[in-house]
Amino acid sequence: MFSRTKLRAIYSDNKVMKSFVFSDMDTSFQCYEQFAQFYQTAKGWIFDDIKITLNNWFGANMSAVLGGILDKIAGTNQISIESNNDKVLEILKKNGFLSGYGYQSIIDANNTTVPFLKLKSNESRYFHFYVTNELLGKTAFPAMSPQLRRKISESIYEIFVNAQMHSGTDYIYSCGQFYPTKHKIEFTIVDTGIGFKNKINSSFGVHMNAVQAIKWATTEGHSTKEDVPGGIGLALLKEFIKMNNGKFQIVSDNGFFETTAQSENARFLSFPFPGTIVNMQFRTDDTNSYQLASQVNLNDIL
Repeated sequence: MFSRTKLRAIYSDNKVMKSFVFSDMDTSFQCYEQFAQFYQTAKGWIFDDIKITLNNWFGANMSAVLGGILDKIAGTNQISIESNNDKVLEILKKNGFLSGYGYQSIIDANNTTVPFLKLKSNESRYFHFYVTNELLGKTAFPAMSPQLRRKISESIYEIFVNAQMHSGTDYIYSCGQFYPTKHKIEFTIVDTGIGFKNKINSSFGVHMNAVQAIKWATTEGHSTKEDVPGGIGLALLKEFIKMNNGKFQIVSDNGFFETTAQSENARFLSFPFPGTIVNMQFRTDDTNSYQLASQVNLNDIL
């Protein structure tokens, strides 16, 4: 159930405490609406104490989104995080997100987390290692040939590189979570840069809205990089995730785009998100084994 972000201001001794409550945060459109509304409200605040409350549920992979926004508004503000659900705090201690907010990290004995990672845009080599080992190295990840696994790794790495080259972001955030009982792995990458719409419109002198820009960027062959074929990474991820019955989402500026095996959904957020979110959901109850189409053709010849 969607509950709009709640804001409360408490005035005491000329000091203001502002409190936000995020409720039932997963990867729904309403979840991204809450994040965008939060940033729209808090982006101008200075010298305030901001208390974030995570009510009922907070998907661990969404740490990447919250981390990016909190860095944007931190400045002179003091930020604290609490939850009415001890399980939420536990998992955010396991993935390392809460270590930046006064909590002690704990060991992930069940090996279900893909740790929260905040990297400078010039630290791409660490991201490649992280994806290969922390995400694709999960034994629950769908079975695939080594060649396809390498292509998937390259495609996810391309998201980081695109943010590095084109978004103007200072940091890139990522986090993931394996949900054994729900049979899925969620993995999220976030930057707080200029977004697809501004980059594409400035590069080509066009006037796309945010949804049009996202669709353009996820089409094979489209790129803002000169003399370099583009869109291949995102197009490959979209194709694989649809075959896997997973979910692929992009939020950029006020645009939201989601594709699954059954449908595509594009909508506009009430407020712009300050950057870009790419979220991937992989199904772990998929019993198929995947390989590249070129491998299939080669096998037929042999």
